[in-house]
Amino acid sequence: MTAPADPAAATPAGPGCTPPPPSLAYLPVALFTTVMGVAGLALAWAKASALAGAPALPALCLRWAATALYVFLFVLYALKGLRYPAQVAAERAHPVQVNFFPAISTGMVLLSIAWLPTLPGVAHVLWSVGAAAHLALTLLSVGSWIFHPHYSIQHASPAWFIPAVGNILMPIVGMQWAPPDISWFFFSIGLVFWLVLMTIVLYRLFFHEPLPPPMRPTLAILLAPPSAGFVAYLALTGQVDGFARVLYSMALFMFLLLASHVRQFARLPFSTAAWGYSFPLAAFTMASLEMAHRSASAWYAVLAWALLALLSVLVSWLAWLTLRAAARGQFARP
Repeated sequence: MTAPADPAAATPAGPGCTPPPPSLAYLPVALFTTVMGVAGLALAWAKASALAGAPALPALCLRWAATALYVFLFVLYALKGLRYPAQVAAERAHPVQVNFFPAISTGMVLLSIAWLPTLPGVAHVLWSVGAAAHLALTLLSVGSWIFHPHYSIQHASPAWFIPAVGNILMPIVGMQWAPPDISWFFFSIGLVFWLVLMTIVLYRLFFHEPLPPPMRPTLAILLAPPSAGFVAYLALTGQVDGFARVLYSMALFMFLLLASHVRQFARLPFSTAAWGYSFPLAAFTMASLEMAHRSASAWYAVLAWALLALLSVLVSWLAWLTLRAAARGQFARP
């Protein structure tokens, strides 16, 4: 008979018995999306400071917070890999959880963008390691989609966009150091897979049962690719041309679509998937700040400031709910 993966799981529980202690074995890889959310808020404030005269202090504090959070989670997950390799292998084989592994490298790339203005050497190292790791994790994710026989249409969800979004982000910093072809390489991967995955996910949503409630917050990820794509495209070309406007307009439409269903999202119980709201909104906020700056339109400026306020409240709320859930041991049990 196979022994439990977690020794604590073998401890009997019942009257007069001490319940088994929380275990690192159940720490979800999806928690790295918290880094994407906090780093995204830091980048939004940094862009507001650079383009619209917002205070610089929030961006500075938030990038330190995102860095500390990333190091904390990376150490914990590395310990999990050492102590419970079977649990990590199970996440890699899971048709949904495997798509959250690229959040590890995406978080590193976001930190490189955050530290570029003040520590360019550190940012260069973070981007180089993050880009290499993300390419490997993208190959892992796409390979699992192609060669694993356990997928069905019900497994398709917006979480599949995470590998694509990470690739789209690469030019934002990559154009500083790497040859342009490398940035175009990553951007092309992200853009093409966004279109392919959008078709698959929409087919699943249109013609099959809705996403289960714990996964519905991931619908917000639909906002991320066109928003991040707009910012990355500006880094590649330096201008708001027709294609850039297509990307931004698609992002605006996705934001309006999601906002029109905000009451449905508000009724959902909290889970790690709720962090799926944060980075997409941060990316759209940065895109709107760029549009406001480059077009000098008052409408874009009002939208950008409103989004920044909404994003700040949202991340604060998610951070509070996450800390409360962690204190209750929600991330340390099956």
